[in-house]
Amino acid sequence: MRILLVASAFNSLTQRVYTELRERGHRVGVELALGDDSLRGRVAEFEPELILAPMLTTAIPEDIWTAYPVLIVHPGPKGDRGPSSLDWAIHEGAWSWGVTVLQAVAEMDAGPIWATEPFAVAACGKSELYRNEVADAAVRAVLTAVRRYASGTFEPEPLDYTRPDVRGRLRPYHDQTQRRIDWTADDTATVLRKLRAADSQPGVLDELFGREYFVHGGHPEDRLRGVPGAVLATRDGAICRATVDGAVWLPQLRSRRTPGGPPTYKLPATLALGSDLPAVPEAPVTPTEAAGRDTWSELRYREENEVGYLEFAFPGGAMSTAQCRRLLAAYRHACTRPVEVLVLGPGRDFFSNGIHLNVIEAAADPAAESWHNINAMNDLVEAILTTTDKLVVAALAGNAAAGGVMLALAADEVWCRESVVLNPHYRLMGLHGSEYWTYTLPRRVGAAEAERLTREALPVGARAAAQLGLVDRALPGDAEQFWSRVRRDAENLAATMELADRLIIKKQRRAADEAERPLSAYRASELAHMRRNFSEPGEPYPELRRDFVHKVRPATTPQHLTVI
Repeated sequence: MRILLVASAFNSLTQRVYTELRERGHRVGVELALGDDSLRGRVAEFEPELILAPMLTTAIPEDIWTAYPVLIVHPGPKGDRGPSSLDWAIHEGAWSWGVTVLQAVAEMDAGPIWATEPFAVAACGKSELYRNEVADAAVRAVLTAVRRYASGTFEPEPLDYTRPDVRGRLRPYHDQTQRRIDWTADDTATVLRKLRAADSQPGVLDELFGREYFVHGGHPEDRLRGVPGAVLATRDGAICRATVDGAVWLPQLRSRRTPGGPPTYKLPATLALGSDLPAVPEAPVTPTEAAGRDTWSELRYREENEVGYLEFAFPGGAMSTAQCRRLLAAYRHACTRPVEVLVLGPGRDFFSNGIHLNVIEAAADPAAESWHNINAMNDLVEAILTTTDKLVVAALAGNAAAGGVMLALAADEVWCRESVVLNPHYRLMGLHGSEYWTYTLPRRVGAAEAERLTREALPVGARAAAQLGLVDRALPGDAEQFWSRVRRDAENLAATMELADRLIIKKQRRAADEAERPLSAYRASELAHMRRNFSEPGEPYPELRRDFVHKVRPATTPQHLTVI
């Protein structure tokens, strides 16, 4: 069918639905909800058989939904209505929730139901839940709804609150009065629920050292204790704040915007606080120590059955200069361990999205910080590429983009969960790109396919990526099932008699590639482009970066999304 996706942003869920529908042979167009007239024009031009709205924060005009079938994806069970569905589910401690696909009508979220799918609510932040359990349930519901619509025989179910399976209700916007933390009364579990329900937007409005900030994200701490509300320690840019019965780590803050002032954006907590942060101790933890504790750490390392696992989890998948350097140090330590199979990747969320644009934007000299950041990424990728005594597996349970994709491609094998969406390109940020992509990407997919992927700048689903050779495996199941399979297969690799031969072949191939063209030549060529992108007048990167960080809405739907 000709299906038009209408969305407030081409976010992770919209991209996932886009790739899933295209894989099934549908002709899929995208239109951002930037105004009623532009939407009307796009609908008239595209002539869709079906309109789908995977993520929409505004209403579709009546003249469109009366003329075309319009299906809305709502992140709530049957009967749930309102703009804060997931926020309420997490805030109230729901253990199960749902996604419903319903038809657009005049009353918001009250249309006939085409499909609904349940999911378990994991103990994590809203954004992580959205990209995992919600997205999986949403795709199942969307595919069911599309099949039912295509059949021409299915009658959608009217919303009827007298039915026993309709357990939702109309809920108000979840504002800051419900989110407010009382540090003198709220226990750790309550604080975490409030923080997780507000992650990544809108954050919990709070006060620190006489200023107001939005707090984004929260993680428990198992040892530190103190006066409720007091900041007890820092660790790798996060701050630890005491509760009445424990403490929580707060990794990111966003200054409250003053009336008429410039936009604000999320930053590592210590960077956001700056000189307002008093002298508090740093509470370091090694990746190996963190793996055995219930505390916050971006890095964890453990060994099981002759396999090393280096887990990294950076908020939003962005990796600053400091984060790249810490991960490089952890990787080098892992390389000293007596294991021959090393698995890299987070447990559930983003693998990596490359350099940290927010930290770069906040720098006194963004061009210089961009340069430091890309070189730190390159150092990390180079270390992986030049590891010849271990088989390195990149395990992607979550999405990756730009330099984050190239970080994965540095590994010997790339294993993805089927739900993963990859964006192996840099063009939309006005960058040529580095991370040795001119070596690793053509090596996997060929020069012509590498040129197409970077030029078209469209998302690629894991199954399609496996068909292209971009990744080696696309594994089904949720994150837990994915990691169960990864552990089993990694242990089998470590135990196989062929591993020694594979390592010999790997070393020989690296030597042959180096003789043909050294890695330093790839790096120098890429960085020559990047230096111009970062520093020369007229380059689009500074403005594109600023718009991305400040969440500036485009005036029109980007042209690369309108091509089908």
